[in-house]
Formats: sequence, C-alpha cells, structure tokens
Amino acid sequence: MKFIPDKDILLFKSCLVNVEYPGVETSTCYIFDRIDVEYYVDERQSCCTGLGHYYDLFDQISTTALAARNFHLASETGHKNIAVMCATCYAILKKSAKILNQNEEARNTVNQILDDSNLENREYNEGDMDPTLNIFHVAEIFFNKCDEISRQVKVDLSGLRVATHHACHYCKVHYNDTIEGVRDPNLIDKLAEAVGVETIGWYDHKRVTCGAGFRQRFTNKEASLAVTADKLQALKDNKVDLLLHMCPNCQMQFDRYQPYIEETLDTEFNIFHLNISQFIALAFGADPYKILGIQTHTVPIEPLLKRLNYSLESNEKMDVEAKKSSN
Repeated sequence: MKFIPDKDILLFKSCLVNVEYPGVETSTCYIFDRIDVEYYVDERQSCCTGLGHYYDLFDQISTTALAARNFHLASETGHKNIAVMCATCYAILKKSAKILNQNEEARNTVNQILDDSNLENREYNEGDMDPTLNIFHVAEIFFNKCDEISRQVKVDLSGLRVATHHACHYCKVHYNDTIEGVRDPNLIDKLAEAVGVETIGWYDHKRVTCGAGFRQRFTNKEASLAVTADKLQALKDNKVDLLLHMCPNCQMQFDRYQPYIEETLDTEFNIFHLNISQFIALAFGADPYKILGIQTHTVPIEPLLKRLNYSLESNEKMDVEAKKSSN
C-alpha cells in the first residue's frame, strides 16, 4: 500500500471541474476542511492540457513543459503533494513526471522552453517530482481518512441503490499506483461504505469506459453515445438510483447526455449523477447549492434530495452545532 499524505497538498484545479461542475471543487475543500487535510490552491496554476493533448492539439513536449511549471509551483509553495479532482489530470501529470525523470533529452528540451519563456528559475531537475509519492487523486486522500469521514456523517444515504464508475485514466493507465483494485475497481465503493452506503458492487459494464473518448464525443458521436447508452442500460437493469464518478469528463458524459440518449432511444433511465466529493459532502450535510453546486447538473438532483427528505435548514443547523462543539 503506497503512502498517502494528508498535508503539504496542492489541490490541482481542473478546467472541466471549474467550467462544468464547480461544486466538485467546493465539495472537496469542504471535506478537506473537516477531516484535517492541509492543502493549498494556487491561482497561478495552469491547465494540464488534457483535453487538447488527447485531441492532438498539444504535443507531449508542450504538455510536459506546462507540467514542469506546475510542479515548480507546488514545490515553491511547500505543497509538493499534488491532489487532482480529474482522472485526466492524474494521468497527464504522472506521465509528465515520468518523462522528466527518465528522459534526459526531453528534460533538457523542457528546461530550454522554460528558459526561453523567462522561467529559467523553474528549471526541472531529475527527481523533483515523484509520480508515485507526490501525485494522487483526491479519492485516494479521502480513502486514507475513511475513519474521519465516517465520524462526520450526518445524513443517512443508505436507502439509495448506488453504483460506481471508476475513470479509465485512474485505473487503466498507471496500474502500479492504483489502489483498491484494477480488474474490479472498488476505491469509490469503499468511500461510499465510509458514509454508510453499500454499493451494488460488481455489475455488467462496471469497467467499461464512459464513452467520451475526448474527440470521439464530437467527431464520432454515434459510437461514443452508444457506449454510454450501453452502460446506462446496465445500470437501469440493476435498478440503480445513483452513479458515483471520480472524473468530470465521465460525469459530463453521463449527466449531460443522459436526457439526449433517453429521447433518442425513447426510454427513461432515471439515474442521478454525483462526483464522489459531492456525495461525501452530501452525507456531511453540506448545502446542495452553495457547496455541491447541483444547479450545474443537467439531470436535476432536487428529486433525489426530496426522496432523502434532505432539509437544507436542518443540515445547516447541524453543521453549525458541530462546529460549536469542536471549538
């Protein structure tokens, strides 16, 4: 089991999180603040280039140079452990760190790019960033604090039938660094268990991609959404209420396109979608609009809250009381 830190963490901002589901970031910070995770958010950070990189708009050297710049920011602020909210950021940063450490020619090229950009003070040296010991998904940080998470639960979510979707760029790229299973991934399942929810576990299509495929969503839409539809049907067959995600790209594929697929196939899936950070924050009694950001979802979350008898007023009151008792 690899070491997972709970301090000196740079929370890496994600373009898709910020643009599509900003509640994922506010939920992550909300949880970190309550389970004693020390972290920092640096507004100078740039995008990992993931979407452009996998669309062949950014070559590997450009992507690696931007990663080197971001790695320097992490070290400069004393927060060398990078935690990402997006599986694509996770895969991109790990690969870039490996290239910088193992390929001297690429490292020299990147350093020349930094020098030409008047960033010579940010030269990358071999070993500055360890892809295994310094780069994590926030779900791993949560996993390391499951006991603390369990103690913060205020809302009973056990009545929901929950399934999980583990992003391919987390469990299908850097196998040796993946925790809680690769062939049968269970990281999100274990986090759901920490808030008192037993997921359905294994189901047909559990390891199947969301179907986005980056460019495929736009250039080969029919094939892309056919994969998404197959997975949604598998979830419906298992009478799933809620699908949990760990990547905004996956969440966007299911949440944004579920109504479109329902109309196209003349069917109803009636499946809600939440990031694991939003789900844990919900269990903590967080404000569904100010923290979870459910107003940004395409599939409305309000019917789910109504089913849970989720009272905003009472949950805010519980949160205030909890803070009083801890002081």
